[in-house]
Amino acid sequence: MGTNNNPGVYKARKKDGTVYYRSSFTYKNKHISLGSFDDPDTAHRVYTSANLLVSSSSLGIDDYTSSQLLPFDKWVVIINFRDNDIYFTTPIYMRKNYFSYYISPTEELKFSIDDLFYYSSRKIMKRGGHLFVADYGMQVSIVSRYGIKPYAVVDRDYTHINGDTLDYRYENIKVDNIYHGVRLVGGRHRSKYKAVIHINGNFVIGYYDDAIQAAIAYNKAIDILHTNGLNKAYSQNYIESVPASVYADIYSNLTISDKIINYRPTAQNNQ
Repeated sequence: MGTNNNPGVYKARKKDGTVYYRSSFTYKNKHISLGSFDDPDTAHRVYTSANLLVSSSSLGIDDYTSSQLLPFDKWVVIINFRDNDIYFTTPIYMRKNYFSYYISPTEELKFSIDDLFYYSSRKIMKRGGHLFVADYGMQVSIVSRYGIKPYAVVDRDYTHINGDTLDYRYENIKVDNIYHGVRLVGGRHRSKYKAVIHINGNFVIGYYDDAIQAAIAYNKAIDILHTNGLNKAYSQNYIESVPASVYADIYSNLTISDKIINYRPTAQNNQ
């Protein structure tokens, strides 16, 4: 029972004494919270919408409209529970061999089943075009699960094989670059890898035949800059696949831009 003669509606107070109304219902022996609202009538209408959703199998995720009072994430959660008998707190809908994670009514992310446990307990958020989750108090980019740098650019550092940029199934992600400061470029440098380092702007280190050479060139540029007196901290590229002797040979023979070799930091650069 609820309050104010409205089933599923419960009166509550915030710490400052403000009254609000919680809406919830029970389905398949599971008590499901539907949200908090400013007035009992809205809370009851949300409760009514949730009951209609579980009683009408014809209603699907695509039937959600902006006029709907039931929050969209709850809409997805309830439909998935109705159709698949699995309850998640995040807006996941189970498909055959994969699952969908809805971050909005028009944005359906697709993930491999292997990621179900991870995303069933983590909310995906979007900011500045980047997708991330809160993990142990940190904001973690979802692309990090593929060995991709958090600031990587789609279609430069990695690609979605089928062209769907919302499809994050493992078989659909092709990693083109896992190294700091390395970019695959076209134009007159087609099939070349450009190494770039940021000092007080981006400095081109050089163009190289493969990503490993460019990654080692980036490391060499860091060493040169530090030798020249620049105190800025950089993350070195760790290249596990290259033996130390081979690494040293590549390192010694790489050509580095004269702008890097001759760069001398100012006091402002070292602050």
